[in-house]
Amino acid sequence: MLMIRLQRKGKKHQAAFRLAIGEKRSKLKGKQLEQLGWFDITQNKSDFNKDRILYWLSKGAKMSPAVNNLLMNAKIISGKKIAVHKLPKKSKDKVTVASAAAPAQTSA
Repeated sequence: MLMIRLQRKGKKHQAAFRLAIGEKRSKLKGKQLEQLGWFDITQNKSDFNKDRILYWLSKGAKMSPAVNNLLMNAKIISGKKIAVHKLPKKSKDKVTVASAAAPAQTSA
C-alpha cells in the first residue's frame, strides 16, 4: 500500500520535513517513489505539489494523520482533521480494581 508521509530532514533542533510517497512497509529513511513537497516547521513555510498529491490520492494512496492535517491547513484537501496525539494508556491497577469490585454471580 502506498503511503504519503513526512520524512524528517535538517539538522538537530532545526527540523524540516519532506512530503514523500512510498511503500508503507519500507523504511522512511530509505528511497521513496517521489517527493511531493516540503514543510519547514521552524519558519512555518511549506510548498506542496498539489497536482501530484491529488494524482497519487486518486491512485489509492493513503495519508498519515499528520499529513492529512497539514494538507487541510494548506487547503489542498477537504474534510475533517484527525487527532494525532496519543491517548493515555489504561493502567492495569484500575482494570483489576474494577473487576474485583464487581459482585460475583453465584448460581443456586
